[in-house]
Order: sequence, then structure tokens, then C-alpha cells
Amino acid sequence: MSTVTSTVETVTVPVAELTPEAFAPYGSVIVPMEDGVPFGSADAQLDLSGGTPRFYAMRIPARGLTISRITRHKAVTQALASVGGNSWYLGVAPPGAADVPAFEAIQVFRVPGTVAVALKKGTWHAGPLFEGEAQSFFNLELADTNIVDHDTCDLAKHYGRILGPVG
Repeated sequence: MSTVTSTVETVTVPVAELTPEAFAPYGSVIVPMEDGVPFGSADAQLDLSGGTPRFYAMRIPARGLTISRITRHKAVTQALASVGGNSWYLGVAPPGAADVPAFEAIQVFRVPGTVAVALKKGTWHAGPLFEGEAQSFFNLELADTNIVDHDTCDLAKHYGRILGPVG
């Protein structure tokens, strides 16, 4: 009887500084602004026209800081923020027509708990990732996004590599 052993390489990825310019290929950084400021280019450019918007606080169990899977939603933008103001990490790769993101294109950002991020349609994303116990995050997407618009790439199966630990 023969046994096939498959090994998965863990690749360390540097954490990029989250700035509007650095994050622009993936979406926008939503920073606090004074109440009453008119809508403008500093606001998230959201498209929720494909269905019923869903805004909720999602509770995520402790999962660690490793990226083994990455997901995209081709039909909707998505906005994410920490409920408790904690910093967190998000892996992203540019939107595109390919069935999987290029492994080398995946970047990781540390998201301060004082800002939110809005992802462009089709942006590959992994996270929120964080250290410690379960945390909650605000999430704005469509009511059926995770049912009808959810492509996932298993990095270990597709590339034989994963990313981590981030941070």
C-alpha cells in the first residue's frame, strides 16, 4: 500500500500600511468625518442595487492569523468594520475575471479599529483575521450574498501554499 503525503508550504507575508492609496485597487478606507459633510469622494462607493441590503454584526470565533482560503463576491460591494474598535487584518487580492487570484497578488493590511473598509465588487478577501477570542464585526452586503455570490479559493489545494501567520 502506498501513501501519498502532501505538504503545504506556509509563506510569510508582510503587512501593508492601510492608506487610501494603498487600498485603492481593492476598495476604499472609510475614515471618521464630521457629521453633516456632504457625500463625496472620501465616502465608500457602494453598490447594493442587486438585492436587499443586509447590515449586521457578525460574530467570528477565534480562527488565528493564517490565510488558507480567500473569497470574492462578484455582484456586490461589501463594507466591514470592527464592532469593538479592535484592530484586525484583512487579506485581499484584486478583482478580476480569473477563477482564482494570483497567489503573489495577495496583500495583507492591518485595519485599525477606528476605520472601516469597503471592498470593490469581485475583490478577493480573507478575514477579518485577529488575535485572541471571538470578535464581532459590522458587515454590509446583500441578504443572499453568501448563498448566490460566493466564490472561494482553497489556497492549499490550488497552490500548495498558505499565508501566515499575518501580523
